[in-house]
This record gives sequence, C-alpha cells and structure tokens, in this order.
Amino acid sequence: MDLLEEYRRATMFFESGDPGGAARLLEPIVAAEPENASVRQLLARAYFASAQLVRAEEQLRALLEIDPSDHYAHHVLGRTLERQGRPEEALGSLRIAAAMRPDNDDYRAALRRVEARTGGRPR
Repeated sequence: MDLLEEYRRATMFFESGDPGGAARLLEPIVAAEPENASVRQLLARAYFASAQLVRAEEQLRALLEIDPSDHYAHHVLGRTLERQGRPEEALGSLRIAAAMRPDNDDYRAALRRVEARTGGRPR
C-alpha cells in the first residue's frame, strides 16, 4: 500500500464531504504510522465530522500525548466532549486552546458557549 497516495485519497474524500470514507482509508495508515500527527489529526476530524465522537476523542487524546502543545487538538477535543454532552470536561481543553491562540475567534466562541452552559465550572 502506498501510504502517501492513500492519505491523498482520504483527504479528497474528506474535502468532498465523505468523512466516513476518509476514516476508512486513514485507519490503516494510522496503524502503520501511529506517530504521524497529520494523519491522526485528519482521522480525528473525519471521526468528528461523521459523529463518531468516541473515536474522535481517542485520536485527539493520542495526538495530545504526541504533542501537548497542539492548540487545534485541544480545541477539537473540547468540541468533541461538548458534542458528547460533557461540557464541564470540555472546558479545560477549550480554555487551553483559547489561551494558546487568543486571536482565534472560533476558539473564543466555543469557550464562551461552553462557559455559559456550565457557569464556567470545570468538572
């Protein structure tokens, strides 16, 4: 299997609106290259976009083990936890992402939304 070609195909599937198809292509690539953050991030996004939220959470936590300073992984983990109905758990990740990128409107909006829902209290 040509991993780079499969990654390109998966990207094409994702960008064309088929995150489930992208995930199926990415799973064996992540298995072959578990430390490849780019592939793992796209897999996490594909899972998130296809509402496979437990799987998205697993990939995002693995990404943060590889690189705890990945602001985007913190943001998407927070959004994933929020979508799972776990807003108190989401606060920590959303706060980290917003602190790392205070100029990012999406990060600040997600944080404000979850803070309003929880009264700003983390779990």
